[in-house]
Amino acid sequence: MHPLSHKTHSSSPSGSDLGLCSRRDCLGGALVTAASSLMPGAARAAEYKALVCLFLYGGNDGMNMVIPTDATRYAQYASVRGPLALPRGSLVPWSSIDFGLHPSMSALSGAWAEGALAPVFNVGPLGRPMSKTEFRALASSSTLLPSNLYSHSDQQTLWQASGTSSMTRTGWGGRAAQVLGMSNPVISLSRGGRFGMSTSALALQLPLPGERFGLDGASADDIRWRPMAARKVALEAIYATPQSNVLMNAFVRQHLDAVGIADRLATLLKALPGQPGSVAAIDLAFAPLTVNGRITTPVAQQLYQIAKLIAGRATVRGDRQIFFASMGGFDTHSGQYYNNATLGHHADLLKQMADAMAAFHQAMKYIGMGPQVTLFTESDFGRTFKPNSTKGTDHAWGNHQLVLGSAVRGHTAYGVYPNLALGGPDDVGLSPGELLGRWVPTCSVDQYAATLLRWMGATEAQLDTILPNLANFGARRSLGFI
Repeated sequence: MHPLSHKTHSSSPSGSDLGLCSRRDCLGGALVTAASSLMPGAARAAEYKALVCLFLYGGNDGMNMVIPTDATRYAQYASVRGPLALPRGSLVPWSSIDFGLHPSMSALSGAWAEGALAPVFNVGPLGRPMSKTEFRALASSSTLLPSNLYSHSDQQTLWQASGTSSMTRTGWGGRAAQVLGMSNPVISLSRGGRFGMSTSALALQLPLPGERFGLDGASADDIRWRPMAARKVALEAIYATPQSNVLMNAFVRQHLDAVGIADRLATLLKALPGQPGSVAAIDLAFAPLTVNGRITTPVAQQLYQIAKLIAGRATVRGDRQIFFASMGGFDTHSGQYYNNATLGHHADLLKQMADAMAAFHQAMKYIGMGPQVTLFTESDFGRTFKPNSTKGTDHAWGNHQLVLGSAVRGHTAYGVYPNLALGGPDDVGLSPGELLGRWVPTCSVDQYAATLLRWMGATEAQLDTILPNLANFGARRSLGFI
């Protein structure tokens, strides 16, 4: 069986610290700090760094997220994209490069203007650098090929785990947290995913704003909670008894850690904009996405929660954090765009994403953490450059991503934009039915992750442990965008 015949699967789920600062100080953009009594040796802002992964479940159409604007490539783009082509004059301009953003993403124009946003072109799972000719020569069973290319579930795993085997049980975020000795595992605001798993821990799953966490609100005075409160007291007594069983001791440590985290973070997590526990500067940044005290979209709710956790880092604990958030709905096989006047489902998704990213970036600047926090996107795969017959796109391989934060080296693009010729050197297809614009990646997930983790402080030896395939890329271990 040739690699192009790999199976496809259905897409999977989309997915303030108390007393931190006065509202006036936060609104003034003052550096957010916390009392050292909350955590001895609390990290100062200059020492703290956080990565935020925003995963776009379903396979985002990167070819209509970042569009070439020079005359030659735009003509190629418009010719192949046909009814899905966006008018060149509608694009959000990136004046220093010959590309534009989808018109629904105008909220990010300010980040681009300040040099805090960059596109990374044609990234995907790769075991080593690979040309189209090399790809076509490989047997479908080759370990150099991504498992079940074009399958949602397998490619989600490969983006989150790195490498080419979807049987990998840990994620690169989880391995990084373990190898770098972070105080917490990956903190996830989204269901599922391999990204935060390590050999010793799962991602810490936290609720959205307004939701209770742990035993928040439980009281022995409330008859509904008395059995739970009594059970907690009994468990604490058992845990206080020395155990000889290694597994039991490990379970006890994990359970006590979970209870301790719940006790520390419950009030912070539950806070909605304007409520006790929220941070006024973060509320201000998310105000355009807030109606009647509630954040309006799921992705904005997740990023709002992460912003509060970064502001409350002394309570969360640790000077390095990795967060995971997600959106779903990007499997746009049909109705991706209705027409150029009403852009359709994909445009709605990109607007939600860009609005939330822009609010998050503004919040980081307001609390003085802009240079210490970097947000990056991932997605299952790219989509076919050539549309299908139902005004949609199908599963592909290499895709474009965005990186956002004050540490990003903006005003330029990274990676190699594909040759847009169907059947050309970057399109995996040869026969007429295969000429769809499925790009062989020119940057690997390993290189993308290594660039981010090196900024976090990972050494080259640690990167090789976290990303075993990175060594296959020789001296090109960094993409240089941060």
